[in-house]
Amino acid sequence: MSLPHAVLTSLLEKSTSGYDLARRFDKSIGHFWHATHQQIYRELARMEAAGWITSFVPPDAGKTRKKHYRVQPAGRQELARWAAEPVAPMDLRDAFTLKLRADAVLGEVDLAPELRRHLALHLDKLAYYRQIEAQDFPGGQPLSRAQAIQHMILKKGILYEQGEIAWSREMLQLLQPAPDMR
Repeated sequence: MSLPHAVLTSLLEKSTSGYDLARRFDKSIGHFWHATHQQIYRELARMEAAGWITSFVPPDAGKTRKKHYRVQPAGRQELARWAAEPVAPMDLRDAFTLKLRADAVLGEVDLAPELRRHLALHLDKLAYYRQIEAQDFPGGQPLSRAQAIQHMILKKGILYEQGEIAWSREMLQLLQPAPDMR
């Protein structure tokens, strides 16, 4: 995925200012595609220059005169073009897993404290995802196609966190020092 396509998707969901877009991005797309606010602002300028989006000052902007952005037909076409392209599966680059390989070779690195920290972070993220699920997708209510897709994206995150939690717990057991058999 590329940042301009993530930004186009977010702007199609709701036209907004760059600041509000960056904040919304952190709370939605940012869970699976990270970008700094500076990167988003630079991308907005590039996309406007390319004719994919336009900026405007809404009538209710007050003294801030904060620019808002909206997607133009060329931006919709670009997003549709990009979405139709095949994409390679995600490549995993995980520094902690590499550290575990180093521990397997060295046999002298105590990674249990770091693993416990990772476990706590995954437990927190799972709780956060579950909170979003309870708030945005209460059981028993019919969902539109768009809502069902959003829910499935959230479920992917939930399943990922559950897998990391289960793996971390199993790895912690493995890293526990063996009892002294003297």
